[in-house]
Amino acid sequence: MKTFHRIRKYHRFYRVMRYFAQHPAWLHQLISFLYQHTSWLRQLLEWMGPKLRWTKYLNPFHYIKKIDWYIIKKFIGTYIYSILLIISISIVFDVNENLAKFTQYHAPLRAIVVDYYMNFIPYFANLFSPLFVFIAVIFFTSKLAGNSEIISMLAAGISFKRLMRPYMISCIFISVLSFFLSAFIIPHGTVIRQNFESMYKNKKKDTSADNVLLQVAKGTIASIQHYDNNMKKGYGFSLVKFEDKKLVSHMTAMEIQYDTIADSKFHWKASNWKIRELKGLREHITSGSTKDTLIMMEPTDLVYSKGQQETFTSPELSDYISKQIDRGSGHVVQYQVEYHKRIASSFASFILTIIGLSLSSKKRKGGMGLYLGIGLALSFIYIMLQTVSATFAINAGAPPMLAAWVPNFIFAIVAYFCYRQAPN
Repeated sequence: MKTFHRIRKYHRFYRVMRYFAQHPAWLHQLISFLYQHTSWLRQLLEWMGPKLRWTKYLNPFHYIKKIDWYIIKKFIGTYIYSILLIISISIVFDVNENLAKFTQYHAPLRAIVVDYYMNFIPYFANLFSPLFVFIAVIFFTSKLAGNSEIISMLAAGISFKRLMRPYMISCIFISVLSFFLSAFIIPHGTVIRQNFESMYKNKKKDTSADNVLLQVAKGTIASIQHYDNNMKKGYGFSLVKFEDKKLVSHMTAMEIQYDTIADSKFHWKASNWKIRELKGLREHITSGSTKDTLIMMEPTDLVYSKGQQETFTSPELSDYISKQIDRGSGHVVQYQVEYHKRIASSFASFILTIIGLSLSSKKRKGGMGLYLGIGLALSFIYIMLQTVSATFAINAGAPPMLAAWVPNFIFAIVAYFCYRQAPN
C-alpha cells in the first residue's frame, strides 16, 4: 500500500511538471507580472546597496588576507605542537615519579588515564600557556626571518604594525580558549584529579574542621564544635539570631547533617535539637529528635583545603566571594586572586606575543637558540611574578586585583619598549 501511494504521489508531480512544460506562457506571464509590480522593491534595493557598503567591514574575514591565514596557521600549528611536545615530556616524568605510588595504592589503569592524566593535561597546558605562546612565536617567526620571508613582507610595503595583525587574531583565539578552560572546564577536572591524588597518591586533604564560627545571615551566627566533611556531619551545633542587638532565638543540636540529595542547597537535618525563643521577658522552648531546617551555609563554607579555589568555576567563585565578604570571612583573598588571575592570564598572550615578535623578526646570525633562551627566561619570570604577587596579596594585604595584574603591567612596559625598537 505504501508503494502504491508513493507511485501516485510521483505521478501527480509528473503531471504538474508536464503541464508547465506544455503551457510555458502562463509561467512567463506570472514572472512578468511580478517583475512589473515589484519595481519599487528593486529601486529600494538599488538605493540601499551603496548605503550598506559599510556592512562589509563588520565581517571579520574581510580583514584576514592570504598572508594572514599563512601566519595564523603557522602560529596555531606551532602552539599546538609545542604544547603536545612539552606535555608529553611532563607526562613521562610524572609517570616515572608516581609509578611507585600508583602500584603501592593499586590505582586502576582507567583511573590513572581518565581521572588523573586526562585532567592533568589541560590543567598544566593552560597553566604554562604563556610559555607555549612565547615559544611558538619565537620559533616560527625566527624561521620566517631566517628564510627572509619577513624581509620580503616588509619590502613589499607591509608595515610592522600590519604584520602584527595575524598574530593578534591568533591571540584572540588562544585567549578566549584559555579563559574558557580556566573558568569553566578545568575546575571540574581539578576536583576529579584531587580526589584521585588523595586516594592513590596519599595526598591528604583537610576533611574536618574544629570550632567553626561564621555568620550565615545578617544577625545570624552559626557555630560547630567539630565538622567531618567526609560524612557531611557536624557535632555540637549552635545557631544564634539577633535583632537590634538583642538575642531573639537560640537553637542547639547534638548533630547536624547536610542533605546532599535535596533539590536545592542549604538543607540540613538536626538531631536532638532545642530552640529557645525570647520574646521580651518570656522564653518559649521547643525540642525534638530530628528537624529539617534551612541554614544558609554549605560544606564548602566550613572546611578549607589547599587549592580549593581552583575547584570553583568563575561564576561559582564570584558567588562564593560575595557570600564570604558578607559574612566577614578572612579566607577570601586567595579566591579573589584566583578570580582575577584567570582574566589576567588570558591577556598575557597578547603581551608575550608582541615581545616575541619584536625580538625574533630580525634575521640574525646564530639562529633561534638565543631567542628561545630569552623566551624561556621571560616566561618563567612571568610565572614567578604571578606567584610572588599572589603571595603578597594573601600574606601582606595587597589588593587582589592589583596582585593579579602586576605581571601584565610590568611585561606591558617591556612589550612597548620592544615594539618601539622593532624594525619598521
